[in-house]
Amino acid sequence: MVHSTQKEFKQIFPEPGWVEHDPMEIWSSQFKVMKDLILESNLDNGNIKGIGITNQRETTILWERNTGKPIFNAIVWQDRRTASYCDVLRQNGYEKSIQEKTGLILDAYFSASKIRWILDHVDGAKLRAEKGEICFGTVDSWIIFQLTNGKVHVTDVSNASRTMLFNIHDLTWDLELLRIFQIPSSILPQVKSSSEIYGYTEHPDLPLNIPIAGIAGDQQAALFGQTCFEKGSVKNTYGTGCFMVMNTGKDPVISKRKLITTIAWKIDGQVTYALEGSIFVAGAAIGWIRDGLEIISESKASEALAQSVEDNGGVYFVPALTGLGAPHWDPHARGLIIGLSRGSSKAHIARAALESIGFQVKDIIQAMGLDMGKRVAYLKVDGGAVANNFLMQFQADLLGINVIRPSVQESTALGAAYLAGLAVGFWESLEELKSLEKADRIFSPGNESKKIQQLWPIWKKAVSRTKKWLN
Repeated sequence: MVHSTQKEFKQIFPEPGWVEHDPMEIWSSQFKVMKDLILESNLDNGNIKGIGITNQRETTILWERNTGKPIFNAIVWQDRRTASYCDVLRQNGYEKSIQEKTGLILDAYFSASKIRWILDHVDGAKLRAEKGEICFGTVDSWIIFQLTNGKVHVTDVSNASRTMLFNIHDLTWDLELLRIFQIPSSILPQVKSSSEIYGYTEHPDLPLNIPIAGIAGDQQAALFGQTCFEKGSVKNTYGTGCFMVMNTGKDPVISKRKLITTIAWKIDGQVTYALEGSIFVAGAAIGWIRDGLEIISESKASEALAQSVEDNGGVYFVPALTGLGAPHWDPHARGLIIGLSRGSSKAHIARAALESIGFQVKDIIQAMGLDMGKRVAYLKVDGGAVANNFLMQFQADLLGINVIRPSVQESTALGAAYLAGLAVGFWESLEELKSLEKADRIFSPGNESKKIQQLWPIWKKAVSRTKKWLN
């Protein structure tokens, strides 16, 4: 890695359970970091071989085809405003057909219901969409549209597979699903592979004619960046949420335990499939005890505070702040701190918050092993929270397997770079990428492992108390 730069942008919460971003701020923030990267690294056009893009996947943007201006804020993957609409679709008997075609659980998490909501709530949007005046895209499509000055409207198979409109078996936008959600096909991007040249930069304030050559949704990009190229290999990203993805090879595995079947990537005409478990609140739980409860001043302080007590003191935190994801899929669940006593302290709550991340990962990794008929042998990890050694050791003890932390922990960006580099010939093969892999640290189960594993049944009991809270 030569250089890295990043910029935060505003999170918008118009109502409880609603989460939005300003699409123009998404673009301006990415534009700025590209400019800063070029300036700070003394790069010129000749140094830049290609651009790879990775993005939050289900986040939904609709914009004007002619002007490139959004017609509404981006509705973020975490947003729950369409949960009741999804309930109606479920009651109408569409759930099984949707899962068979898309591999997805019928839920507000995915893009289709978000598109429907925007078309229903923005004046004139339905008619304009039917006339072909509106574009839909996940964030990758939005960024590429801006980079190419409106010339290219594409996505890749990994992002398309998260819209709930894409048939993962025949690799097409599905006409029946478009009819169910009442979405005109004219708004949809062209679906491409994950590693090819889609177009070239045409923005006047950026170097021109740089190939845009790699796209993958963030979790698929992390799987690729972690070089999980073999069937059965697993990675987990510890970010705002937690996302565990297992490479299942050339064939889709339909989960019997409410995991998602998805497309990992498509390279050289070959599709690789994956199983995924999505946790809505992981690192965000630490953010909440920092900003909401104000028991820590910064996220990294959670580690020392958690280690200041011998154990969780019987305190369990189920961070269902926006509902429960896999393997429960309950949008009506809400958060819970339980087991409090007069002896409970902020340290116990901080420890419970960190442990909740590990417990949720355990729930998913068990489901994956059962779906595949094979126990998961090891776990590769990335994301901001993997810097927390307490959490990583707790995870290894709880799972009873090695947890491998890579030397380059920005696996999503690395995966996007790998995909773009393959397309432009910077790297020649998957074998070459595999040879670049280096571990920073391997966490192995320790003396506390059996004791920690005994906490999991109590966790499951706590989870049961949160379900259907809003029903």
